Amino acid sequence: MGELNRRKALLGAGGAAALLASGLLPGVAAAATNGGAASGTAPSGPPDAVAATYLRVLLRHTRWAEQQFDAAAGIYPAKDFTFAVVLGNALLLTRPGYDAEVAGVSQETLKGHTLATIKHFAASNLLTGGTEWGRKLFFDTTFQSYFLLAARLLWTDLDDATRRNVERITTEQAAYTAALGTQDDPTSGDWTPNGLKGGFVGDTKLEEMGVYAQSLAPALAWAPNDPRAPAWRDAFGAWSRNETGLPAADLANPRLVDGRPISANTATNLYDTFLVENHGSFGPHYQEELWRTSGRNSMHFLAAGAPLPEVLTAQPNGELLWRTMLLMTSDAGEPLMPMVADREHLYGRDVIPLAFRAQVLGDRHAARAEADLAARLEPYQAYAPADRITKFSGEPKYEPEARAELAISYLLHEWRAQHGGPVKPATETEFDTHAAGVADFGAAPGLLAHRSPAAWAATVTKPGFVKFAWQPHHDDWLFVLGGANPMLLPATNIAVKERHATTYAEVRDGFDGTVGVLRFDAGYAALATLPTGAAVYASTGVAESEGVLNVYNLTMPGVPGLDGDRTYTAAEGKVTLEAQAAPTGARTDDLTFAPVTARHVRMLGVQPDPQYGYSIWALEVRDGDGPDLAPAGTATASSAAPGKEAKYANDGNAATRWAVSTSDRPRADSWLAIDLGAPQTFDHVKLSWEAAAGRKYRVETSPDGMTWTPVASYPVPALSSTKGWLDIDGRAGILVDSPNPITVTGDRVTLSDGPAAPLLAELYPAPGRPARTRVTTGAAAVRATVTDGFLVLLNLSGTAANGTAALPQDGGAYRVYRGEQTVTRTGTDVSYALAAAEGRIEPPRFTVRGPAGLKAVVRDASRVDLTAPSGFLPVLVTVTPDGGRPRPVVLPPRRTVPVVFGDVRPYPLADLALGRTTFPAEPLPPGMSSPAAAVDDDPATAWRPGPDGRMVVDLGAVTAVSAVELAWTPGRRPKASIETSVDGRTYQAASTGPARYVAVRTAWRSGDASLTRVSVRT
Repeated sequence: MGELNRRKALLGAGGAAALLASGLLPGVAAAATNGGAASGTAPSGPPDAVAATYLRVLLRHTRWAEQQFDAAAGIYPAKDFTFAVVLGNALLLTRPGYDAEVAGVSQETLKGHTLATIKHFAASNLLTGGTEWGRKLFFDTTFQSYFLLAARLLWTDLDDATRRNVERITTEQAAYTAALGTQDDPTSGDWTPNGLKGGFVGDTKLEEMGVYAQSLAPALAWAPNDPRAPAWRDAFGAWSRNETGLPAADLANPRLVDGRPISANTATNLYDTFLVENHGSFGPHYQEELWRTSGRNSMHFLAAGAPLPEVLTAQPNGELLWRTMLLMTSDAGEPLMPMVADREHLYGRDVIPLAFRAQVLGDRHAARAEADLAARLEPYQAYAPADRITKFSGEPKYEPEARAELAISYLLHEWRAQHGGPVKPATETEFDTHAAGVADFGAAPGLLAHRSPAAWAATVTKPGFVKFAWQPHHDDWLFVLGGANPMLLPATNIAVKERHATTYAEVRDGFDGTVGVLRFDAGYAALATLPTGAAVYASTGVAESEGVLNVYNLTMPGVPGLDGDRTYTAAEGKVTLEAQAAPTGARTDDLTFAPVTARHVRMLGVQPDPQYGYSIWALEVRDGDGPDLAPAGTATASSAAPGKEAKYANDGNAATRWAVSTSDRPRADSWLAIDLGAPQTFDHVKLSWEAAAGRKYRVETSPDGMTWTPVASYPVPALSSTKGWLDIDGRAGILVDSPNPITVTGDRVTLSDGPAAPLLAELYPAPGRPARTRVTTGAAAVRATVTDGFLVLLNLSGTAANGTAALPQDGGAYRVYRGEQTVTRTGTDVSYALAAAEGRIEPPRFTVRGPAGLKAVVRDASRVDLTAPSGFLPVLVTVTPDGGRPRPVVLPPRRTVPVVFGDVRPYPLADLALGRTTFPAEPLPPGMSSPAAAVDDDPATAWRPGPDGRMVVDLGAVTAVSAVELAWTPGRRPKASIETSVDGRTYQAASTGPARYVAVRTAWRSGDASLTRVSVRT
């Protein structure tokens, strides 16, 4: 059978025509037009600058790939699925511009290695009678997808037997998966999707269902006429639609996707706040799996010239999940990951979700993020270990996987260039405006997040990851925030006894902000975040050495801030600390001290590595330039991991090491000691650390192993300041109020370095020394600041607090805040009443010019009641609403005058529905517009229900509803009724009572009015 006939048999005439037009498979296209000739003409070159970057990165990455080649076996090995490099190879071999000097291998040699590997692994797959790999859903089918696509790219170069094997793998994998039904794959262990029920607590099943779907996609793309294809198509649709299942959202959406209603979904895979967990915590990397899997699947369909299944472009709840990802996005386009220890900075692997959204869905904001990530790829790749594209974290299999997904991303760009032209990325300003927002994801996920145009911040309360995170300019290379790395709080394993979260949303309050107040056994701490990007941290003093910020310091030219050093400036001066040469994962400390004579010497830990505790390759003891005294001694330790006993720290072998036991990793005071056998004189100790390098420790000596005397400490601060401010490398400015000094030690900043003590810190995403406004509250538990004009009040206690806060202000013009205040000679006295553990942010609602004694009671952003001070004459006062025009007001003596600005929104608004999540979410039913238009406080927008349309507002928590009000555009109003629910599953006809979900059901017909607003009140 000729090659063209073979393709027609697989695809049908229409599919073959689309394939030829796509130009994505040059070998196949040329064979089709030349009656089976062996090699075709590739596309003319990269379709855009981002794709060109991918091609350059893949060329250089080929050096790494070739280092993996097993010359004896003549293939890339199976270990860690390394053979998946063939997809990147296939792309380079079929596109112009191959550069052997950059790749480190000739094109002919690369082709030989690639074809031999494809031939070998096509035959060794379990589905073709082999025994080496394949069929297993986790994780073989992921790499099988790459492998099959590589074979298609090089189709005309494959021998007939290999082609038959590739086709068999394609179809028989689908048959195997479909035969499982909703059951587990017996070879995949505990990697199970839990049928079509799913699961979301701790380990979402989005990824698992996605793997089932991706094992079916190649067959649907390349063998759509197989008699078994209808069953494959049904299974693919069921798994794909349920990947992001959430009953409250799905039951509200009758939209058909691939012929089935979303309301028929059965899975509960998501937290109800559109957040995905995996490995016990929120992992943005796994939330991206929705689009990572879609990118893999779509490429098979696009390359085969087959239409995409609708579910790939109309993903239930996909846009709400993307909203979460936007909230978490860093300046590098990838998400910030405050709870993930080993998935950060996987730049090569993080490309494909963005490429899919940008190139297939046409999302301009995803295109902006993709361009930002692509701009980081080459500097990142050049950093040691050079050539790799998944550094710093992850698993070995991520490296060949990233190579494959970069190749797919390139192909997606190529397809887009031929189908509608390039997607124009949003500007940085557009992206930051679009991504800004706040979200309290709830106590179970443990995340309260805020992204402003200038910074990202979060209160994290998931056990083991507890921290207050702040990243100015969304810079994922400034502060270390992943996993067990502490931020502001001195450790992440502090148990949270109470969590109090408050969000402020621009649509309801006129600004975005958050306050997280946490109670610990040792006291309270809080973080308030402002729309300017600034944040306020306050603590009663929950532990020693509080206010921790670990700073990245690397030499990675091309990445902002990573120029090889960090400069810290305080009132006492500045210090510049150079970066380490490479990420060796180790550190060597050579501590010198006055000569001492002792028999015993030890390292006594003070602060361990947050992940792994303490681990030492070698501990050396010397007197001047003399020999190492340690090997002759006997080593002991507080604990040890199996095979890493204390004796390996002084055995003279650089490849062996001591490490604390797994259970002792969190323990601060672990120790390693050497008994020298007899008193010796020495003056320095050298410690060669593994990646688990102690953050703080002491070197002590003893005559008898019982009584110990400190002789040296690590670290010695490079900068110590008692003046209360610090500039961090021109990228952040911090004001500190604490009895302890600010210290900079290595790459660690401690804002209150000393015993546990009250701490107040203002964090600004701008360099220099910010102006300080000291606010006194008259109550030890109540902390207050005026930061960027916002009044922040924090009650760090378990009892209510009432009092007056004295705000220093320049004479003449006074900012006034919601509530009651009086103008004084030095500023204003603001009355406050705070519940236990309550935090509050008040923006300045008005500015007044008037005399001392003037009283202002701010009702909302549009009304302030002014009372003249004591006297017998009228008082002239000027009132200016925030962002508005001034108005002169004459106040009669001892009279209160309400001043109302009718053109100003009276924030905060009492409507509970404003800004809330609405259902149906995209994809919307036919004829319906987004119901979000009914809760956006914009009278120019409205929800068009469509035929008998129904919408739901999620209030976020069960609330006592007292009234639901509807406002319509002019015209014929449809019949409408109100329903409420506490669980999003069962509704009752009611407009009052306890409810989390409020639904509006209509009998809408063409020509009826649209709903401009649904209001919910308590």
